[in-house]
Amino acid sequence: QVRMVESGGGSVQAGGSLRLSCAASGYIHRNCMGWFRQAPGKEREGVASIYTLSEDADYDTTDYADSVKGRFTISYDDATDMVYLQMNSLKPEDTAMFYCAAGLVGGARACALATRQISLDYWGQGTQVTVSS
Repeated sequence: QVRMVESGGGSVQAGGSLRLSCAASGYIHRNCMGWFRQAPGKEREGVASIYTLSEDADYDTTDYADSVKGRFTISYDDATDMVYLQMNSLKPEDTAMFYCAAGLVGGARACALATRQISLDYWGQGTQVTVSS
């Protein structure tokens, strides 16, 4: 079964940066990709999403949770078929297991909604991010 594979997690001090990467283990017909996180004892939440309309990144549409706006950046590289999450100015409260997911949706708004509702189809097993104070 095709699934997403995350990498790039690790431990960093507050204020530091990490870049997460995600690739599909096989072909997935998708136009929406999202990053999610789940801290111990908390529900999984959508962090960022990207809707890709064409090979031109200028047409990509992104959406972010309020808690990460201005600090995290999601991007998609059509050439490598990978999605990234650049995380800057990390805080201890960002500590969580981070997951990547993908799916096929009807548009940019549907992609943002699917991410907020944790309803994309293909998931990875996660990569741990730990931020120390």
